[in-house]
Amino acid sequence: MTVATLSIGCETTDEELQSLSDEFEHASPEVILEWADEEFGPDIALATGFGAEGCLLVSILADSDVRTRVFYLDTDLLFPETYALRDQLEARYGVHFERRGTRQSLDDQARSHGERLWARRPDECCRLRKVEPLQEMLSGLRAWITGVRRDQSPTRAATRIIERDAQFGLIKLNPLARWSSQDVWKYIMKHEVPYNPLYDRGYSSLGCMPCTTPVQIGEDARAGRWRGTNKTECGIHAERGIH
Repeated sequence: MTVATLSIGCETTDEELQSLSDEFEHASPEVILEWADEEFGPDIALATGFGAEGCLLVSILADSDVRTRVFYLDTDLLFPETYALRDQLEARYGVHFERRGTRQSLDDQARSHGERLWARRPDECCRLRKVEPLQEMLSGLRAWITGVRRDQSPTRAATRIIERDAQFGLIKLNPLARWSSQDVWKYIMKHEVPYNPLYDRGYSSLGCMPCTTPVQIGEDARAGRWRGTNKTECGIHAERGIH
């Protein structure tokens, strides 16, 4: 498959970027990741929260010659199962996960902002423990890779394979954008990719312990995040309407 006739630079317009993304619309994640490695070299990294999509992408990278850096945002509030999965993936694939977190401990946060900030002001908690550490991580990169898919929620329905991330000032790649949940799980089962056991207990989107609950049949895949509030994203992926 021949794709990516355009190289991305400072002068790349939004129209050119959309055209490039369209070229990749039906490319496999393997092809997209190989191109990204050639295009950005050491200036790109994969972000994972150890959800099913992230585990899948880690598996693909491990089976390729691509040596893209992989990092995760440690809020100090992840599930024990998530930390255990991190260790399992490291042992299985020999990958090194770079930890990124805030310099403010949970105790320091409580002293500065009050107890259980995530329950009272979840946006502020996400800003301190996820958005700011991510901004610091991305500041030295030209692009980053995510596991975002269009069918995860209405706010992600317009996600492109390659897009400009205006929030952080770099290029964002979403190799699984057009994949369905069924596609993801079919790959995981076929390739025996380790995944978080919380999925088997009714969770469909994994985040911090205080802000994540199981999802009921018929609910949106991200309905278990910040349940009881209007919040749908932690802030690292800008909310977008369907168009």
